[in-house]
Amino acid sequence: MTRTLLVAYHFPPIGGAGSQRSLKLARYLPEVSERSTVTVVTGPGRSVDRWSPLDESLAAELGGERAVYRVEGPEPDDDSPWRARAERWLLIGTDWSRWWLAGATEAGVRAGGDADVIVASMPPYLSADAASALSRRLGRPWVADLRDPWALDEMLLYPSALHRRLDIERMRRRLRTAAAIVTTTPEAAARIVARFPELRSRPVVTIPNGFDAGDFAEPPPAREGDAFRIVHTGYLHTSLGLEQRRRVLRRLLGGGVPGTNLLTRSHLYLMRAIELVLDRRVGPGAPIELHLAGALTENDRAAAEWSPFVRAHGYLHHRDAVRLMRSADLLFLPMQKMPPGTRSGIVPGKTYEYLASGRPILAAVPEGDARDILLEAGTARICEPDDVVGMAAAIEAELDRSDRGDEPPAPAPAVLERFERRALAARYADLLGAVAANGTARPGSRRVVAV
Repeated sequence: MTRTLLVAYHFPPIGGAGSQRSLKLARYLPEVSERSTVTVVTGPGRSVDRWSPLDESLAAELGGERAVYRVEGPEPDDDSPWRARAERWLLIGTDWSRWWLAGATEAGVRAGGDADVIVASMPPYLSADAASALSRRLGRPWVADLRDPWALDEMLLYPSALHRRLDIERMRRRLRTAAAIVTTTPEAAARIVARFPELRSRPVVTIPNGFDAGDFAEPPPAREGDAFRIVHTGYLHTSLGLEQRRRVLRRLLGGGVPGTNLLTRSHLYLMRAIELVLDRRVGPGAPIELHLAGALTENDRAAAEWSPFVRAHGYLHHRDAVRLMRSADLLFLPMQKMPPGTRSGIVPGKTYEYLASGRPILAAVPEGDARDILLEAGTARICEPDDVVGMAAAIEAELDRSDRGDEPPAPAPAVLERFERRALAARYADLLGAVAANGTARPGSRRVVAV
């Protein structure tokens, strides 16, 4: 039996990929590990920005069986551009960061008196500070659950190289206090032990995101119309990509990872590819529609509003996003362009649900774990993130397959089995049980474990 205190700001009724991971851990850890319990410390559950959309349907999955302690509101609004600039450039804490750190720590002390182990789901990375404080006050070990690789994430834009180095040192200090570190990709785990060799004395474990088989148990939804449907679900990063291009000073100061192109993690290149296909395919045939489901920014919408083939849905509840996903003729998975010879350290959470849907995937992805998984699964047409011609060729190939009436290939069953949420929860339960039994990481324990 392991009693887990889970500190997770992103938790239902907040939606999104981060909440999915925390929710499934809270739901399935007690099921896969006999007599184990999970107590959750989270925020008020109110939407404050595009990264915390409301999805009340997710809360129903927990029923009333899990203890959830919410930090008292009101939640500070940190939307002020001057306040945001002060935090980024001067490293000044905000009202929100002070609220979350104090509130999560206080709630954790109330909720976790009998806990065997503490898990902090990040981002926000401030949760590491809260978990470290709780570990000291409760005398229990804590586990860092890194949904993204923190300061080693190529998607983060810092004001300067100095700011990134300072955040790397903050990351080092906090992870030193953790009994174990969990990443979602093998590449992220490898980066951490290479950058912080002193952390090799404790488990650095890869437990990826995944999919819940129950979300795909119903028959696929019926389709209306005969348009060839391309679907993207989740976040687009048009605004971040445009900011990267505009901020000349930031590039000169080294705030980003040199050689990356973040704009490819958007729909802009795909739209150009669709135009190429439409120009070539003159005559009868099904029209093409591009469906975008997710919390869209003004830049996301502005880039698509001129197009007659885009259908912008905005944020959908998870069950509706899954239905749209399963109705697709082709699913679009874009990622950032990486420098030659560099592997990406992330796998978008949608990758696993795309695979579970059984639909063909157009994956504009760099070298890295995402590409490796998709190649093994066998259901994706893969090209470089900025390869417009390659995207067009993939769309045409799927159009031809659809015209012939051929069924798409099914994903390799062995790949799907590895990423089912219950199987992942069982592996997490083994780790937490070992950490709780040891009280801390044993020197000489296995250094990097890919799950």
